[in-house]
Amino acid sequence: LHVGVVEMRDCLDILDGRFDQLRILHVTVYGIYPWFFDIEHGQNLLPNLRIFSLCCKKITDFDKSIVSVVRRMLNLEELHLNIIVECNGRLIDGDTLMKDIILYMPRLYKFTFNICSTIKHCDQTNFALNQHIEKTLEYFHYNEIITCIDHFQENGCSQCHIYSYPYKWKVYNNITNNFRGGLFTSVTEVSLYDERPFEDEFFLRIAQSFPFMKELTIKNLKAQNKKQLVKSNNDNQMLSIIEYPNLTRLDLAYTHHDYVELFLFDRKMALPNHLHLRVDYQSLEKVTYNFARYTRPNNCAKLAALYFYLVDQIDEHIKKYFPHTSMRCTDDFVLRK
Repeated sequence: LHVGVVEMRDCLDILDGRFDQLRILHVTVYGIYPWFFDIEHGQNLLPNLRIFSLCCKKITDFDKSIVSVVRRMLNLEELHLNIIVECNGRLIDGDTLMKDIILYMPRLYKFTFNICSTIKHCDQTNFALNQHIEKTLEYFHYNEIITCIDHFQENGCSQCHIYSYPYKWKVYNNITNNFRGGLFTSVTEVSLYDERPFEDEFFLRIAQSFPFMKELTIKNLKAQNKKQLVKSNNDNQMLSIIEYPNLTRLDLAYTHHDYVELFLFDRKMALPNHLHLRVDYQSLEKVTYNFARYTRPNNCAKLAALYFYLVDQIDEHIKKYFPHTSMRCTDDFVLRK
């Protein structure tokens, strides 16, 4: 059974014991709200369930939303978790998974996961190192386990990402400069975030790792450090062509204008036609020299649509600069699922 639900209580209803003959269940939850866990739900055991998969974008109580549910699946053989968790006490690591879940599932033989846990710095007594997280996962023999931990000083939080490799999910969120690379053929949607600048070689690594990526979101307000160095070396001859052949939607609304310039005007950036771009209007105005920059080649003619605020106040300059591009409101830019 494959189901998509809006709230976690809908998932809990399915798992309250009324479907006691259910053997395979895949659930996608689009929102979890902590007060729903105060609502009474059946806590019957689920001895017939053999395969359980859960995908959720936001979990605020790992114990109540995950641990208490899967412990009732006494004979579970396969477990697949694709979740983002906001933690209070500590980040989720191998020790957490072992003592809270695996020890209660004697028949479990396949466990794949993609778990991104975050914690505010005010809730941390010490800052975990990547080596420590790796050590807690050394007894997992199902797959190769990749770990990545980032501490964001400006945002006041830390992020720990642990996942089974080969990676099986369609979305890979919040990639930072610590990304180790690899090949992710299942991924079509990617988001990048960091408080350190993304340099050109990072975007090349992303292109090589996600050959079938269709949607890319970049959030980085830091200017590139190596931009002038690259320009001084014979206009980008140092780096290979960066190709995103399957890209259809690109979100640069919350980035430094260096990245807008990179994607629109850098000669080594190869983008496909019919691209939908969301961008900050001021950044677009800046990198196009107030819509008077006609350097060739560029990627401007490849844009099918531009999305930004105040679309009803655009002047004739931008319309002439993008004569074949549709101008739309930023709220209409929705990533396809």
